Formats: sequence, C-alpha cells, structure tokens
Amino acid sequence: MRHCPGTKRRLTISALLLWMCVTAAAQQTPAGELVESGKFRLHKFEQAIGEERYEVRREGTSLVTTVRFEFTDRGAKVPLTAALRSAADLTPQSFEIKGKTSRLSNIDSAVEVQGATAAIRQMTSSRHAPVPERFFTISGYSPIALQMMLVRYWRAHGSPASLATLPQGEVRILDRGRQALTVGGKQVELQRYSVAGLIWGRESLWFDAEQRLVAAVTTDAEFDHFEAIAEGYEPLLAQFVAEAGQDGMAVLAELSRELQVKASGPLAIVGATLVDGTGKPPVPDSAVVVEGGKIVAAGPRAKVKIPKKATVFDAAGKFLLPGLWDMHAHFEQVEWGPIYLAAGVTTVRDVGNELEFITAVRDALRDGRGLGPQLLLAGVVDGDGPIAIGTARVNSPKDAARWVAAYKKDGFQQMKIYSSVKLENLKAICEDAHRAGMTVTGHIPRGLDVFQAVGAGMDQVNHIHFLLDPLLPESAKALPRLQRLEALAALDMNGAAAQHEIGFLKQHGTVVDPTLALMELNSHAAGVPVTSFEPGVSRVAPELAEPLTSGGASPEAAPTMRKIFENQLAMVGALHKAGVPIVAGTDQAVPGHSLHREIELYALAGFTPMEAIQAATLVPARVMGVDKEVGTVEVGKRADLVLLDADPLERISNIRTVRYVVARGVFYDTAKLWQSVGFKP
Repeated sequence: MRHCPGTKRRLTISALLLWMCVTAAAQQTPAGELVESGKFRLHKFEQAIGEERYEVRREGTSLVTTVRFEFTDRGAKVPLTAALRSAADLTPQSFEIKGKTSRLSNIDSAVEVQGATAAIRQMTSSRHAPVPERFFTISGYSPIALQMMLVRYWRAHGSPASLATLPQGEVRILDRGRQALTVGGKQVELQRYSVAGLIWGRESLWFDAEQRLVAAVTTDAEFDHFEAIAEGYEPLLAQFVAEAGQDGMAVLAELSRELQVKASGPLAIVGATLVDGTGKPPVPDSAVVVEGGKIVAAGPRAKVKIPKKATVFDAAGKFLLPGLWDMHAHFEQVEWGPIYLAAGVTTVRDVGNELEFITAVRDALRDGRGLGPQLLLAGVVDGDGPIAIGTARVNSPKDAARWVAAYKKDGFQQMKIYSSVKLENLKAICEDAHRAGMTVTGHIPRGLDVFQAVGAGMDQVNHIHFLLDPLLPESAKALPRLQRLEALAALDMNGAAAQHEIGFLKQHGTVVDPTLALMELNSHAAGVPVTSFEPGVSRVAPELAEPLTSGGASPEAAPTMRKIFENQLAMVGALHKAGVPIVAGTDQAVPGHSLHREIELYALAGFTPMEAIQAATLVPARVMGVDKEVGTVEVGKRADLVLLDADPLERISNIRTVRYVVARGVFYDTAKLWQSVGFKP
C-alpha cells in the first residue's frame, strides 16, 4: 500500500507541518485557482540563459503543477514542458514531460498511475510497472520546480533513505543542514539538501523557511554546469557554486580513502609486460618499483632490485602502460574523478569550467585531499554574441590583458578561446598569453577560419570539424544547413585545399585534439544503437543512459552525417601522417569509455597501435611541456600507470581492459572505482 495521510506511519514534525500547509492551501483554494507560483532564472556556467515558470493549482482533490522551462544555449533553443497531477499529500497520480533537456537530447515521457500499476511511456516505448509504496514521478534535472516538489514529497513521507522514481530509477536525498546567508541586506536561513539519482552524481539544493526552492547547482544533460536561482537570490549565485564545489571535495576525499588498495612502503609491480610508451619494444616479465609517488626502477624483473620492505603485486599476464591523458575534459562534477581513474586516465586537461569550482578541485587533487587525475587548466574566454558562453568576456585588448592575468594568477597553463571572440581580441589574448608563458587553445571563433586563428597566435585547435569548414568552396559557405552538410560530405581529403591546410598547420606547429568519439556519437543514425560502436554506453549509470542514447541523425540526414564523419576521420589520419601532433580528448561524450573509443578511432585513421597510445600519453605530455615528469614509464617520472588485462599492441581495443590504475603512486582497483559512481565495471 502506498503511504497516505491516513496511515499510521510516523512523520517528523516538520514534514507533518509541511503536509498540513500544502493540504490546507489546496482545501482553501477554489478548484482551478492558484495555490502557488514562481520563477527561476536558469544559468549555464553562471551565465543567465533562460527561465522557468511554474504554477500549482487545485483541481478537485488533486494538485496540478505545470511548468514551462526554456533556455538558449549557444544559439540553440532548449524548451521543455511538464505537468504533474498529485494527491493532496503530493503522491503522484500522473506525470508528463516533453521537449529537450539539452541542445542534443530529447525527452517525451508520461506516467499514469492506475491503482497498484503505472502505465509508462518513454518516447515510443510503453510498459506497465508496479507502483512502489513510496515514489515520485520525475525524469532528470529539469524542470527545477519538480525537484522542489520531490523534496517536499520526501519530507512529507518520512524522509526515506532512498525513494523510487518513475519512469525509472531512485533518488537519495540527504539533509546537509542549515546555513545563514545575506541577500539584499537581510539575513536568511536556508536548508541545504544533496540529491543523487536525478543526474549522474550529486546536486545541491537550497530551500527557504517556506519550503520554496531558492537555488539548485547541478549539471544538464550535456554534463555542463547548470544553475537555477529563484528571484531575489541571484547575487548569491557564485557563493552557491563555490559551496557545492567544497562539498564535492569532501566527498572526493572520503571516496579516495575507501577505494585505495592499501600498500605500505614501496610498491613493486612484477610480472607484467611493460609497454613504456617511448616506442621501445615491450619488456616481458618486467618490474616497476614505485616509492614516494615516483618511479624509482623499471625494466626486466631479472635486472630490477626489489626493496625488501616493498609491497609486491603480481601482475603476471597483464600489460603495464603509462597513465592515459584526456586532453579535452570538462571536470564539472566530483564523479568525474573516479571515472577518469577507472578508465586509466591519470592526467586531464580541463578546457573550460567555472573558476571557483575547478580551482578547488585541482587544489584538492594536487594536495591529496580528493580522488581523481592530475589537472591542467585552460581558462575559457568568449566575446559577446548570441552563441557566447560563460562570464569571462573579452571584447577589447584591455579585457584580454585582464583575463590572461587573472587565469595566470590562478595557475592556469592555457587560455581557451570560445566562439564569439573577435580577431583583434584573439590577437591580444595570444600575445598576452605568450608573454605570460601560457599557450592558447580552443575553438575557431565564428566568422574566422583556422588560417586566421592560427595566424593570430593560436597554438592548438579543439575539434576536427573546424578544419573541414575552411575547405568548403566560397559558393557553399552561405548555403542552407542541409546543403552545406552535403557539401562537407563531398569534400576530398586528398585534394589540394586539404593538403594546403595540413601544410599550414604543420608549418605552424599547431596541435589538434579532434574529439572524434564525440563526432561519431553526434553523427550516428538515430536508429543505430550506440552500443554498436561504443559498448561502454551499456555500462553507464542509469541516469546517463537516456541522454546518451536518445540522439542521432534523422534517417534523411544520416548518410550525409556518416560521410562527414568519415572525412573527419580521414583528415585526422592525414594530419598525423604529415607530422601534425594529435592529442586524444573526448569532450566528455560517454564518460570514461570515450577516451578508449578515441584511441580506437586513431587506429582506424591509420595510426599504429603504439602511435594511438602515444596520442594519449607521451604526445600530450610533450605538448603541455611536462614530458620530463610524466607520459612514459621511466625512472624519475610520476608514478601514473595502468594495468591492462590484454595486449593493446596486438589489438587496440584491448585498451578498454583497464584493471588497475596507479595515480601519483596510489593503487586502485578500477572495478571499485566504476561502482563508486554507479557504473558497471
């Protein structure tokens, strides 16, 4: 039996009062009239991008919550509507949600409760499921008002340790205590909650004394930082973000202590075949000794002296490689830490994040207070415009100097260019960055091409599609979108224009991180299962399954998109053959697994298995100027290592068989890392 006000289940006093207030409001309001309404400002990377409005009305004995949610992300509209009908005690009776949850993901779901059974529709699939004793209907991070109703329901129904959700899943809500904040010159006391299960990972929510949600710090369906703030609380946005990050740091530290494989004194890994990443032949039956976070010996076991007090790990039958790199990361929630390590990634370059959050994460990891890879940072800047992102804006050379100095002061290695920076300001950023000893990476801004951007001083380019665009003939550049895509599909990667561009990049020493795995994911046909090319998607946390598998090109566009992807793959192969440095990066895509897919795709593009591995080890270390510290398994370097169950030089897909990882000398079992954040090992 589902819980209702008439049962004898004990409620906390606060929950009972909440339920009485909600019920009284409904009973005192005529049918169809308003019980409650509100508005949230929606933000991405702390930039205001839209709003959500909600209303709660009484209809008979039911409460009906309707929500209209919409934002514009880099020029793309993301609209969503939802309706929840519930009993007076907030027990759901029906639920419908339709629209988009990001630029790239759609949602269309409905739940109808029929006694002890729920009729559930998700997109075109329908089923029936038993109704749990206590449950709520919600689907993902949006809309925000439904998260408010979820917490109210949870409080009114005994604050259970976990709560089933329909269409699927369960959430875990933790009361994180009260805190006093000052807004508009007045002190207010807010209740803070942590919610896990709506997105992959945790969210932070703050409620006022009337149980109205005032702030949510979360991530959207693209894994990007996303915040919702009630009217009147926007001045506290940065503070909410910083506090969510600090809470995440505590979680990282706790996870690290739980998941480490304990070893006292030096660690000796013996018996594995050593693939040291230098390009030398593999060393069978090797020994690698780690002490103080450094590699102190490496080579054939017969020639390596094992310290008497060492913890010896028998790795017979396994393959020992340098820790992998992801050169296009956005570490936007604490769960990325264990995921990167589980995939064998021990260093990442974060190329765009919220300053308060990412510096706290980096510092915690550097100081051993967390769980995750080593972080190198690129500070994102953009100019004003309809597709701009973030709050770090460069609209003049003076702005360029200010932001370069700010990022340099906070220990960033690079500047990251986004899509609305003007040419004269791009030149200023590059000049200031180079004087400061920083390099410049990023997008090719709208209205410019790679020749102009690299000529202005950009050292590196993110995403391979920016290299195909300049190859279009002038007559094709102004065509409607579908015709322009057809022109991209028809490009000749062996033609004179492509060869000229490749020569230009080679001459300038430009580095490219292609993010091919992301391009493949975004261009696959909607009817083709993602598992057909990325098996890792079947292992992700349940909250990620729908957004990662619901996209894809329409049947009409699919052949064209596939040909464009084949051209992108061919361009990466041609760049590599010409000697243009290629570094592996994912831009997230399928967490953890997409780096393995990126490496596989390089092999398809013509890299040898060793070259594909080096694109995720030695080459990025060289590019970032730290190859004397990391990138290969050699004496004196940081002890970042991975142990595979199978030989990647024989079959590059064996890069997916990561079984153990060593990060800065700390040893982890990757199965436990995957499980710690809801993934299947």
